[in-house]
Formats: sequence, structure tokens, C-alpha cells
Amino acid sequence: MAKPSIPLGLVFSRSGPYAMMGREMEKSALMAVDEVNQSNEFDFGFTPHLRDPAGIVPAYHAACDDLIRQEQVEHIVGCYTSASRKQVIPIVERTDRLLWHPARYEGFESSDNVIYVGAAPNHTVVPLVRHMLEHISSDVFCAGSNYIWTWETNRVLREIVTSAGGRILAERLLELGETAVDHIVTEIIDRKPPAVFNTLVGESSYAFMRALHDASKRAGLTIPTLSCSLCEPELKMIGAEAAVGCITSSAYFESIEIAENRAFVARWKARHGSDSHVSVDSQSTYVCVMLLARAIRRAGSRDVAAVRRAAANHRYGSPQGPIWVDADNNHCFLTPRLARSVQGSQFKIFWEADAPERPDPYLSSLDLASFAAKLSHGADPAAKRPAYLRVVK
Repeated sequence: MAKPSIPLGLVFSRSGPYAMMGREMEKSALMAVDEVNQSNEFDFGFTPHLRDPAGIVPAYHAACDDLIRQEQVEHIVGCYTSASRKQVIPIVERTDRLLWHPARYEGFESSDNVIYVGAAPNHTVVPLVRHMLEHISSDVFCAGSNYIWTWETNRVLREIVTSAGGRILAERLLELGETAVDHIVTEIIDRKPPAVFNTLVGESSYAFMRALHDASKRAGLTIPTLSCSLCEPELKMIGAEAAVGCITSSAYFESIEIAENRAFVARWKARHGSDSHVSVDSQSTYVCVMLLARAIRRAGSRDVAAVRRAAANHRYGSPQGPIWVDADNNHCFLTPRLARSVQGSQFKIFWEADAPERPDPYLSSLDLASFAAKLSHGADPAAKRPAYLRVVK
């Protein structure tokens, strides 16, 4: 007998300026839907209803409105950028639906109608900036996309850096999807900053990294680049040489060596090809569907209030490791990690936290005074590492 089916909204931009990421996230959602539908663990299945806003910000609201009115969905998985999420929140709050948001984001938000599965700023920005201060420099040049992800991420960066006596040397922004990056790259080469912090999104970021690599090579410069958003499929888009060496902060990398991840990556490659790569956002999208399925099973209902209660504090052994939703703010406990991009569209992890960390979307526990102490400036790699930095073998 066929299992009863629950309508599920999937909202990802398969076209537009960040289409590659949208397609990867949708593929993971559909993979998770198939696994739920085929599993004897669940006495229900999902019927996915796909919408493509094409990266047009107002279209996200329209897509969700259509899903709610026409398909009667109560749960929506989707949105890659914060601009799109901000469009969706008013309608899910007004109609009392749940948005399961997979992407990393800038924080400073908490809605009863959003389950934030992607990393909060204490999982990504804080460990990355701490590493920069202790091992690279307290001065940094910022290049980013002109929207809320960059604005808020750079604000946090500025607060931490200035508290440590450092400087934001420049902050240069491009509109989403803009690929005319030469003027920013020329300024970087002329000024020779000790580090570049990249919050560009999609095609803008790929064009920037290629241009910066080429210009640095011609000038004989090596300028460390740091990111909270770069992922494996994007390394392939950037190109083999230009993509190598970026220091990236993320809760997930395809190279994580745990059994759950090895099995997940094997299933992904069997489905999408041996030359495909999993990203943090596609993995988180998969986790969104699995957390939702488990919450519905525990609640015995797809009712939003019941599912929200059932999702809280339920520990799930995900591909990135243990993960669970904090009942206080609807964000997830995650394990922060730092890695460098290497050949083969991969990352080599060099640090990870000892355990999943509580989400702190408002950075209420961030002690800026702790950054005021004198930090090493371009430290000798052979020097003793600070206590927080545990090298992963």
C-alpha cells in the first residue's frame, strides 16, 4: 500500500546569478525526498513542489505564496541568499508555515517560523577572523556583494578586528551577479593588503578569484584570501589554479572523515556522478529534509507547531556530524571547521572544534575584549599554536 504523501515546497534558483548553487541544493533536497519515500522508517512520503525564482529577489515571495495557496504546503525548504530569505519570512509568519533554511547566513535574526540549519556567525565568521588575527594579519581588505550577507558579516569582522587594534583597509562592494571586478583587483594589487576577506556571491566571486589569481601571479604577490562561503562545486567553477589556497570556514566539507559522511558522499556520487562534489549548502539542504521528516515522525503530524516542538533538541547523526535544533532560537548546534582549498576541488581541514557549538545568532556571548590582547601578526608556522587551534591529522 502506498504511503500517504505530504506536500513539500522546494524553492531554489536553478537559473540566475547563483544558479549553480541553487541546482546543487535542489538536487540534495530531491535525494533526501527519495530516501524518505523509499525508507521503511517513515510511514509517510513527500511530494516535492519545485519553484525557481531565478535569483530575482521579489520572486521568492511570489513562489512561496503560490506554494502555500495552490499546493497547500506547510513546510518549505529553500533560499540560498539572505535577501531571498528576508522576502520569504513575512509570508511564512503571516500564514504560520515553516521555512527550513539550509544556507549559512549572517545572523542577527530569529523567527519562530524558520528553522536555521545553516551556520550562524559564531560558527563561521568568528573562528575565521580569529585565525586571521593570530596567523596572518590584523589588517584586511574586504570585497563583497552589496546585500545583507556582506553588510552584516563585514560589520562583525570590523568589530572584532578593530577591538584587536587592526584595520579594515577598504570595503568594496559589487551588485549581486556583477562580474566587472578588475577595478577592485587593481586596487588590491596596488595596495598589497596582507589579507583579503571575500563575501562575494556566485558568478561575482568566481570572476573575482580568477582575476585576483592572475593579477597576483603577474605581480609576483601572494595575498591570502579568506571566505565563509566558498565550497567544493565552486572550486571547480573557479578553475584548478585560481581556486587553490583559499582559507575557508564552514561546518561541512566533503573531506570530513566520519562514517556518516563517507556513506553520504558515496550515495551522492552514485546518483550524480563520480566527478560531482557535495557543498556545505547542498549537504545542509539534505539535512533540512531529514530533520523535517524526523520531526514529523516524532510529532505524528505535519502541523507546524507540533513539528517545531518535535524538531527541538532532536540529535541527528548527519554527514557533518551530530546536529540538533536549539529550542531557544531555532538555530542548529554545529561543529565549526577551518580548511584550505587544494587541488581536485577539495578542502584540507586543518582545525575543527572539539564538539558541536551552541548557535549564537546575535553573538551575545562574543567577548570582544578577548581580542584586544596582543595577537601574533604573521606568525611563524613553526611557532607554538594557540590553544584553540587543534590541527586535524
